[in-house]
Amino acid sequence: MTDTFEARRKRAGKIVTELKKLFPKAKIVLKYGNNWELLVAVILSAQCTDKKVNEVTVELFKKYRTLDGYLNAKPQDFEQDIKQCGFFHNKAKNILAAGKVIKEKYKGKVPRTMEEIDALPGVARKTANVVLGNAYGIVEGIAVDTHVMRLSQKLGLTVHKDPVKIEQDLMKLLPKKEWFDFTYRLIDYGRGVCPARKHKCEDHSLTKIYPKAANLWP
Repeated sequence: MTDTFEARRKRAGKIVTELKKLFPKAKIVLKYGNNWELLVAVILSAQCTDKKVNEVTVELFKKYRTLDGYLNAKPQDFEQDIKQCGFFHNKAKNILAAGKVIKEKYKGKVPRTMEEIDALPGVARKTANVVLGNAYGIVEGIAVDTHVMRLSQKLGLTVHKDPVKIEQDLMKLLPKKEWFDFTYRLIDYGRGVCPARKHKCEDHSLTKIYPKAANLWP
């Protein structure tokens, strides 16, 4: 990265303005009925598409209607329920373990601080940011998923590959009031305009803001 922090900050501002025009109502696409289901869905979404997660959870949430339902589930049965989301052994283990912690330590309610959520089994900062923002309207950072990671690099906003370091760079570049929506707008841009597969993107609106992006892959 050869440009200055101020240059990156101004570019980030232009990117935010353009994304607002393109996706004024961007929001999380995972479907859930309560904060616990939100946490379950986000854990399942690791290395799995949101579309597939929604296909799985439509049945999962019918089968397990309460937190106690999850806690009473047989691990091997639960693994089969979420198998299509991939990495089902670890995800099942983490979801059921997180449910136990929430039941015993937080009286059945998903905690509402970064430290508490981040400490739950199977949860990292991305998951914690998504849950805090969508469940409680609490914004402490920027959720960095694969789209945000890829496009932040492509648009010259960071040189890092580690999600936590990328988040730190973005938090310095963007006003806090933009943090929450930025994630979902950039995700929509990645899905609908500039996907990970190689393609021509010289005419993409964000590439026009940062022309070097046309030659950067993914």
